[in-house]
Amino acid sequence: MSFADATIARLPGPLRPFAERHHELIKFAIVGATTFVIDSTIFYTLKLTILEPKPVTAKVIAGIVAVIASYILNREWSFRDRGGRERHHEALLFFAFSGVGVLLSMAPLWVSSYMLQLRVPSVSLTVENIADFVSAYVVGNLLQMAFRFWAFRRWVFPDEAARSGDKALESTLTAGGIAEVFEDVEESGTVTLLGAWRARRNRADQLGDSSDPRVSKTS
Repeated sequence: MSFADATIARLPGPLRPFAERHHELIKFAIVGATTFVIDSTIFYTLKLTILEPKPVTAKVIAGIVAVIASYILNREWSFRDRGGRERHHEALLFFAFSGVGVLLSMAPLWVSSYMLQLRVPSVSLTVENIADFVSAYVVGNLLQMAFRFWAFRRWVFPDEAARSGDKALESTLTAGGIAEVFEDVEESGTVTLLGAWRARRNRADQLGDSSDPRVSKTS
């Protein structure tokens, strides 16, 4: 059982069917929690040691490391079957949308502080701290998470079957795949090994297309 499946199994009964239908969302949320821990750990470690007089620098370093970790984990785990763009273009879009997500996460805090005036002396210090926590860490993070998940699926990793071709090539290059190619050569009388491999690759692509849930059976 994978880590994502184990996490889904621990969810309350009413939430489990939704989570089972949205594995990518669950993985994305797990990555978000992981990078939050990375960010917080690095920030407080630096702030309490070598960068005690420079908390902003500590936060910048922690944020950069967390975003890099987020890109690697999302690409190789959350959206491992997606892609469709060149690596540098994909990374550029990822960091750009992550930056937009950070700005969105700050919007509720701005509304709370400057539009609703939930600041001392208009309200007590306790109310201000509660308002800051709810707006920045609850509403802001949920808003950022929803935007980034949509943007990553729509723009950064747009093609759901982008890496299926790579997987087909990897399976062909294994011992079992090579043996099946030789069987195709013997059965069909194909003169070249390359021709047999191409025929096998075409069959794999056709099977992938026919199993794509986005293609209507009636079309």
